[in-house]
Amino acid sequence: MKSDRLLAILLLLQTRGRVPAEELATELEVSARTIYRDIEALSAAGVPVYAERGRHGGITLLPGYRTDVTGLTADEARALFVLAAPGPHSALGLDSALASALRKVMAALPAPHRPAADLTSRRILVDPDRWLPGPRTEVELDVLHTAVFADRRLRIRYRHGGDSRPHTYTVDPYGLVNKAGVWYLVADRRGSPALFRADRIAAATALEDPVRRRAGVELADVWQTLRRRVEERNRDVRVTARVHRSRLGMFARIVAPVLAAPLGTEGRGDSAGPGAGNTEDTGDAGDAADEAEGRGGSDGGDGGDGGDEGDEGDWVTARLAFSALPAVSVLLQFGPWVRVVDPPEAVDELLLRVRETAALYDSWRGAAAPSDGAPPQAVPEAPPGPR
Repeated sequence: MKSDRLLAILLLLQTRGRVPAEELATELEVSARTIYRDIEALSAAGVPVYAERGRHGGITLLPGYRTDVTGLTADEARALFVLAAPGPHSALGLDSALASALRKVMAALPAPHRPAADLTSRRILVDPDRWLPGPRTEVELDVLHTAVFADRRLRIRYRHGGDSRPHTYTVDPYGLVNKAGVWYLVADRRGSPALFRADRIAAATALEDPVRRRAGVELADVWQTLRRRVEERNRDVRVTARVHRSRLGMFARIVAPVLAAPLGTEGRGDSAGPGAGNTEDTGDAGDAADEAEGRGGSDGGDGGDGGDEGDEGDWVTARLAFSALPAVSVLLQFGPWVRVVDPPEAVDELLLRVRETAALYDSWRGAAAPSDGAPPQAVPEAPPGPR
């Protein structure tokens, strides 16, 4: 509606100051001509708004002009209180500031909207953390936060996943991103986008040098580039397995990131199904993010049952896509309820891991008896194998 757009223009100008007409048009998804007509309408209504020409021109309000009109609808007010989730605010030291801000918003709301906003805060809870995330290293964001907002370069000591030796990098930060409860630093390294898990940054120093970001590039742009890089990693190792129906729900949840086709289908072709490249539900999303980290030398020193197609009695076909052959060892956690049938190299890889594990425990056999003297637990009977 035009009235909503006029109010949006007024609030954008109050927030940003001088704004080019083309930027307003892009933000509000209209043409620049429509923006100029809206500016004329605002001016006719007594709002001191005018256009400045020239290279640095744009639409602006008369200096000092403010309006206390919030323009919040009932739905917009409820949406704000849904965002009041713990976690990211606490890590940034903004818990009390958030509570104070929401109290002020509540006081500024029109009286008819207040009950709905209050009810939303008590009936809707957003928890950004994954289930059973395990212990996490305490993350210190103070230096990163300072560098991001002061537009200064950062020197970090960073440990990549699977690498015990930290590397030193000088980076140009765009900002911080919290994804599924994990903080990431998004930055350029040597002019290219890179992603760093905050809990793997051993040390960080904000330099005096001003940040050197690429012109016209924002945090959201870089994040989307890095996210696609992680999600579109090559998954050239195609594996066919048979899953017992008694473990189908658990299997579907755990291996969802590497499913190349819906369970129980033949999965013809090379196209990956939903989640084939998704890494955010794995045990350590940061390992997947290593693909986007710009590694190199240091710079300074219950799921539903599958369809019946391809099934044999209690066994369901699963088509999986892994980035490397050793990654298939994740299937060993399912024991005899998941059996890899193709390719032979994947079977050999699993056999190798089983033999290595057996050899490890054989070497310990008899070294120490259970301290409580209790007999070993019975091993569940394995299901009959698929034909």
